[in-house]
Parts: sequence; C-alpha cells; structure tokens
Amino acid sequence: MSDLRIVIAGAGGRMGRALIKAIAETTGLELVGALEYSGSTHLGEDAGLMSGLRPNGVTVESDVAPTLNGADVVVDFSTPSATVRLAERLAETGIAHVIGTTGFSNADNAAIAAAARRTPVMKSGNMSLGVNLLAALTRRVAATLDDSFDIEIVEMHHNKKVDAPSGTALLLGEAAANGRGRALDECSERGRDGHTGARKPGAIGFASLRGGSVVGEHVVIFAGPSERIELTHKAEDRMIFAHGALVAARWVKGREPGLYSMADVLGLADF
Repeated sequence: MSDLRIVIAGAGGRMGRALIKAIAETTGLELVGALEYSGSTHLGEDAGLMSGLRPNGVTVESDVAPTLNGADVVVDFSTPSATVRLAERLAETGIAHVIGTTGFSNADNAAIAAAARRTPVMKSGNMSLGVNLLAALTRRVAATLDDSFDIEIVEMHHNKKVDAPSGTALLLGEAAANGRGRALDECSERGRDGHTGARKPGAIGFASLRGGSVVGEHVVIFAGPSERIELTHKAEDRMIFAHGALVAARWVKGREPGLYSMADVLGLADF
C-alpha cells in the first residue's frame, strides 16, 4: 500500500511543526507539502529543518495550487480565514480536509459545511483521543442528569493562545448541550462580571484561564444539590494532538463527502 500523502497548512505554527515531526516518526505517511501565509518568515525554509529535524526536501510555500498536486489529505491548523479559503479550494479538487483550526464564526462554520458537501471534511476543536472520549462521557452524563445539576466548563492554556473559550471547551459545551437536547448558542454563558444575578437554570458556563506554558487543561463540572461530578483532561505534550490528527487523516481519506468529527473517527457517535 502506498504512503498517505499529506500537506500541512499552518506548517510554521506549534501544531504544524509537531505534525511534521509526527509524520516523520510514523510509517506509511509522507509529507508532500507545507503551507504558510504570504508574509510568514518561514517561507522558503526546509520543513524538516524548521521542525528541528533533518532536511526533508519539502519547502514551506504560500502558493496552494502546486502544493496540492498529488496530495491525499490536507491537515490544517492555520487561522479561521485561511481555513475557510482552503476548504473552498479543496472542495473544488476533492482532496480530504482535516481541520484542527479553532476560533470560527458561525459564518465560517457555514462555509466549511458547504465545502463538505463536495469533499470529506473532518473538523474537531481537539484532536486528542482522550479529549474526544471526554466529550462522549460529557454528553452521556449531561443526558443522564437533569437541570438540578449545573454545568460549568473551565479551561486553561498557555499565554500565547489567542481565542477563548478554547475550541476544546466549545467541543465539550456542544457535547453537554447535545446531551440535553439543546443548542449551545441558546444556553451558553461566558465572561461573568459584576452584578450578574443568580445563575440561569440550564445554562452552560465557561471560564477561560491563560498563563505560562500550559498545553491544555479542561474540566467539565456537574454541580448538583450536595454533590459534584468533575470530568478532567490534562494535556502534557502537544504531540497527542498531532498523532490524533494523523489518525483522522488516515480515516478520512476515501470517505464520501460530508462533515465528520472525531466521534466518527473513534466510533463514539452513538456512545
């Protein structure tokens, strides 16, 4: 069987470099392209050297078209605007798209969903296998407990993270809302400050902490009368996200067009 040919979008970022390392360490995968935005200082660099490896002959480029030639899958940890543009391009070519970018607007999500009608797209706010199991557990617990249990989601990340709540926190919030048969937009509470009044029944609250070099910590709290359940995940190495994204890349190649999640990849959709 031939190697899975992968392009990395956002190659110069933390996750992009982790993915390049993970591909080099994994049998059956081949890095065939590395994309960065037009003003990136990484343009023209060898992707291997940029990632702390030996030279691999793949040059970091901003021109999408030649980079996609012969690719099977694009694994994308870039920016929302870049991801949307890339999704539209991949929809034209039929190349599969694995999206780990976070911070999308509703309009961005709609554009990605439209692209997924023409090519397979696997999109997740977190690629960790453990986090996606946590999301499945969150959905199940939320479905089991009634509104006498308040739901709060607390997340902490490093001081360079630019979006809040994190994509993972929103993934967990969606899971909790789904478990209770609701849309997250209708029950989400963020950024409490000042005289807020009593907590609204059925709300899903979010708190975002930033500091130091924390890779990612998430706690889903179910606080009920006289008892509390806490589901926790702590990421200790960014490579867990890279390896999860590559599991998704193997899975999505050859799928029918559609918008998939890590729950689909892991067989947890009906958990």
